[in-house]
Parts: sequence; C-alpha cells; structure tokens
Amino acid sequence: MSRLDALDDNQPEQLLAEIRDDFGSLRLTEAGAYRFLYFGEQTEQSCTFTADPAWLEYDYTRAMLLALFWKTRPQRVTLLGLGGGSLNNCVLRHFEPEQVTAVELRPAVVDAGYRWLGLSQDPRLRIKIGCAEQYISESPASCDLLFVDLYMEGGISRLQLQAEFFSRCHKALRPGGLLVINQWQLGNTGQPYAGRMLQQLFGDHYLQVPVEEGNILLLVPESGELALEKSLMDDWADDLEPQLGYSLRPYIQALRRASDGPAFD
Repeated sequence: MSRLDALDDNQPEQLLAEIRDDFGSLRLTEAGAYRFLYFGEQTEQSCTFTADPAWLEYDYTRAMLLALFWKTRPQRVTLLGLGGGSLNNCVLRHFEPEQVTAVELRPAVVDAGYRWLGLSQDPRLRIKIGCAEQYISESPASCDLLFVDLYMEGGISRLQLQAEFFSRCHKALRPGGLLVINQWQLGNTGQPYAGRMLQQLFGDHYLQVPVEEGNILLLVPESGELALEKSLMDDWADDLEPQLGYSLRPYIQALRRASDGPAFD
C-alpha cells in the first residue's frame, strides 16, 4: 500500500494556488500530507509527500529507478521534464550522482517546485529552463542516465512521438549510458504508444516495464543489451528497501524484453 492509499478518502483537497503562464494554468492542491501539481484542471502531474519530498508515490516513477541497477552511482543524470521534482530529489538522496540536470520548459513549474513541493536545494542540482528538444540536441555524450518524462496538459508531448528526438536522446548518452522513457500504453495492447517507431530505432531487445497506472517504461542502453538477472535485481531491491521505504520487486517481476511483449496488430 502506498502512503496515499492509506489516507482517509474523505479528506478534502484544498487549492493552494493557481498560476497562469504562456502554456496554460497550473494548480497546486493539498490533501492531508500530500500536495499535487496539476496541468490545467484535470491533469494530475505530480504528487509530493510533504514530510519527505524524495518519496516516490507513483508506480511509474518507482519503476524508473530500475535503471539504477545498471547505473548504481551515475556521474551525470539528466531529466527532461521536472514535474514536482520528486524523482530528482530521490536520485540525489539515494544514488550519489555527481550532478543532476533537470530541463523544464515552464519557469512557473520550477517556482512551484521550490515554493510548494519541496524541490531540492542540493548544489548538485542544475535547473535549465528551456525546450528539451533544443537542450538534448546541443548535448551529445553528456550524461550516464537520461530520464524522458515529457507531458503537457493535453497528455503526452509531441516530442515523445518523434523518432529524431529519441535518436538525439540516445546520442546524449555517454558510453555505457542508459535512456529511460516514460510512455503511455497504447490502449490495452501492452505496447508503448510510439512502440513501432521505437522498435525501428532501437530494435526489440530493450527492456520495458508496464505499470498499473497505464504507463510503460522503456530502458534503452547506449549499446549492446542489458543483462536481465532478476534474482540479482531482487537482492539489490531488498538492500534499497529500508532507505526507500518501498520495494522495487513488483517492477522487477514485470520487467521484460520488448521482444517478449505482446505483438503489434
């Protein structure tokens, strides 16, 4: 059970702030020990446990941590899309990176993160305001671990449907690096929304993890193939569980090679 599931379902959600910028509106709300960031009226973008802003509430963000099995102490980590900042807070606290760079299009999202959502003040964190496409195009061989989590009020960003963008993301990896992509599942197919395109780019031996929220996470190595050793991964997850406060075992069990996923129609 997550901490959010343990809350009283009847706790009212209170509006903390509503902000308008060039891209639409942002809403900050609070219910009990949690704060939420919305893009527009309905699109819940982030959830922060205020007592511990490094806590990951959503399954998809927890599943993204599986990349740290192969990149246990990455020197350079880049996140495209900041959200509420929980993922970068978690990586900074638990995985000892030398530097984390978060690229965010909307200055208002960064301001909201610092003011209401516990965005880390760690000196290892660099915030870059601007377009993810431009940033990644100008940053070849720049990171060991690259998280792509780009969503707007209307849903998945157009960039996450473009082959050229993902090709540039792949080129941003250093030797031995790892690309982690947060995609939606295409209906009930068990395949990512841009699955055919991604297969054409990367073959079908990358790893993927479907989660109950409807997301599917892709783990794409800079070269070669990731060793899929679930018993070793379980041991790694067990060692992490006391500090994280939750187990990564369910996501390890769901992890599969893309070639083992459902076939495209």
